[in-house]
Amino acid sequence: MSWYYFLFIVLGVFFIMEGVTWLTHRYIMHGFLWYLHEDHHQPTSGVFEKNDAFFLIFAIPSWLCIMLGLQYQFYGVAAIGFGIALYGFAYFLVHEVIIHQRIKWFSRSNNTYVRTIRWAHKMHHKHLGKEEGESFGMLFVAAKYWKKVREDKKRRSN
Repeated sequence: MSWYYFLFIVLGVFFIMEGVTWLTHRYIMHGFLWYLHEDHHQPTSGVFEKNDAFFLIFAIPSWLCIMLGLQYQFYGVAAIGFGIALYGFAYFLVHEVIIHQRIKWFSRSNNTYVRTIRWAHKMHHKHLGKEEGESFGMLFVAAKYWKKVREDKKRRSN
């Protein structure tokens, strides 16, 4: 398999994972696995949440695809695993570091994208129950959130 085909699969899976994440978040985390996700919508004092179990739910298939794909020279399968892992890394940076600031790195960013994903996630978390949610994605957010953040920035600069 050529490296550019491998890279194409990795990046394709990365972008597909946003849809998988949206569907999983909307219909599974806010559905039958709400008992694992519920503490994420409630203030907690501990370092870990039951919600962190979803890391394993996505990490295990990624690891299996990488390991078995490389072991049996099914490089397309390994590329799928690397795409899932890349999305998992982006999820960690965006959700845990930038949005929830569980690690205090980009805490004072004025970047429009950072502010937009934070606002969209805040709108998601205004709903404490599993029903009536909004903004279930992570990397791509609806235009209404971009518009709101841009308007706020414009008001502050005037």
